[in-house]
Amino acid sequence: MNSFETFKHLHKNTAPLLIGNVWDVKSAEIFQTNGFRAIGISSQAISNALGYPDGENLPFDELLRITRRITEVVDIPLTVDMEAGYSRGLQGILENVEKLHDCGAVGINLEDTLPGENRSLVPAASFAETVAVVAEHIAKRKLNIFLNIRTDAFLLGLANALEETKKRIRFYQESGANGIFVPCITESIDIAAVVQSTSLPINVMCMPDLPGFKTLESLGVKRISMGGFFFNKIYDHAGQLARKILKEQEFSSIFS
Repeated sequence: MNSFETFKHLHKNTAPLLIGNVWDVKSAEIFQTNGFRAIGISSQAISNALGYPDGENLPFDELLRITRRITEVVDIPLTVDMEAGYSRGLQGILENVEKLHDCGAVGINLEDTLPGENRSLVPAASFAETVAVVAEHIAKRKLNIFLNIRTDAFLLGLANALEETKKRIRFYQESGANGIFVPCITESIDIAAVVQSTSLPINVMCMPDLPGFKTLESLGVKRISMGGFFFNKIYDHAGQLARKILKEQEFSSIFS
């Protein structure tokens, strides 16, 4: 199997696929060396690592450059968070999907909210049309891309998040999505309801109240990702270490 086929197959196992979310070559190498079977570029992590706020503020060329470099160095499949597509026009989104494919990505996340000061959901029917065009383009051009659609009702904290999510999943499944990503969902009853609402693999994300992996497996979750939390923890620790060196006026804490 090639990398794309391997990635698709990893969504069909009983145990969920655990994605190591990366922001550069070294983080990708760390996950590969330590047994992860796939990795994904986190938009928040890569943006913050390069000095940009999340929300499509990172120049797309930078995302392409790092995507290409990671896939040149690591052997495990790489998927990329392309947020809302880095374009408000369909043609621009399609071109960007092709560029990521050409850089070696075997998957993308595409979300149904628009970035900005006040993140807002795109109407479900309208975004489903976008999904359909992207899915058709991927099929027509025979691109090896797993289309993971992110739906953000739980992320936005909507009062009717579960019903809105299930409604949108129906739209996106019919439009040709390969998988569904529901960030910020944490309650087992909600996760089970989402899983049961579709035949597509469901992706959940690291959150403080997210159940353990075995519980998620029993609920039928097929993919688990980290978002920017792993990145944040690494740099929180780096900040603590930097303060300790300054306070102690020696380097012993580096070696302890």
